[in-house]
Amino acid sequence: MEDAAMAASDYPSLWSGIELNWENILSRTFYGTDIYTFILQTWYPHDFLMHVKGDDCGWVRNPWDNSRPSLHIEIRKMDPAAKLPPRLAVHHDSSGHLPDGNVIDFARMHWRLEGADLLLAVNEALRLNLGVDIHTGEFKLPPANTETTFSYFKAPISNLYPCKNITLLDAYRYITGHWGIPATQRLRSIDDPKLQRAFKSANFDYITPSGTFTIRGKNYLVRHSGLLCIDFDHVPDLEELFQKLLRDEYFDTQLLFRSPSGKGLKWIIPIDLVKANHEDYFESVAQYCKETYHIEPDRQCKDAGRACFLAYDPNAYLNPERRRQP
Repeated sequence: MEDAAMAASDYPSLWSGIELNWENILSRTFYGTDIYTFILQTWYPHDFLMHVKGDDCGWVRNPWDNSRPSLHIEIRKMDPAAKLPPRLAVHHDSSGHLPDGNVIDFARMHWRLEGADLLLAVNEALRLNLGVDIHTGEFKLPPANTETTFSYFKAPISNLYPCKNITLLDAYRYITGHWGIPATQRLRSIDDPKLQRAFKSANFDYITPSGTFTIRGKNYLVRHSGLLCIDFDHVPDLEELFQKLLRDEYFDTQLLFRSPSGKGLKWIIPIDLVKANHEDYFESVAQYCKETYHIEPDRQCKDAGRACFLAYDPNAYLNPERRRQP
């Protein structure tokens, strides 16, 4: 810690006030390529060398594939609206031992840490000195976010990279605001089911209510939100079910709105992950809905990374407790 304090006082204008977060870490590690280099050098300290040509870092030795050169690293352009830098280092394992992901996923796997602990580990290992108080030498982390957040993605559905993290209040404002009106009205004017699905996939922004992700998919979950989205399709009496769900005696509705087609409902409720995991909770809630409301939800909601399209619904319901968020 004394070394950190000395380094900070030697360069006060350089390090003072620079927050320890992923945005700043990535900007100081050439979009994360330096983190890949550091981790791989722990495996191959004498002969590891990554050749960077433009945005292509080439094929490198893969510790999870008997050191064969089956791990490809490149710098990929990101959504310009995202909070992360405009480019980010990502990897692909042609051997299939590792799921595709980005440098944050790779760091999480190497250090086996999450959240603030992972930030501190990367900061210390690469000697970045981010978040150092120049007077005490102690690390200052950004304040913990106590709000429930999940990832928001821009259309089309094939876009797997989140634009930003949002709250239930943000989602409610989107749903009841003007943003989804054109797409919702156009979708409901299409009669052909196949054309409807294609239009919805191409034109609706979406969220992953059950958590934040680096890439959409359950293998890239950063943090679970403690929420479960139940999707009811082709509801015979939609408004009656809407009111029944609001009066449900076991689940406190957090957000409830009509689906893009206008023939279904999206019911977002809290779950306690201490009592059961996401998949088991879904199975229990699905069985409860079948017995109580005589309707079975979409089975694909069992996946924590399941996408939920944001349609226009001026009469959507938001739990009053969520309206108090700033």
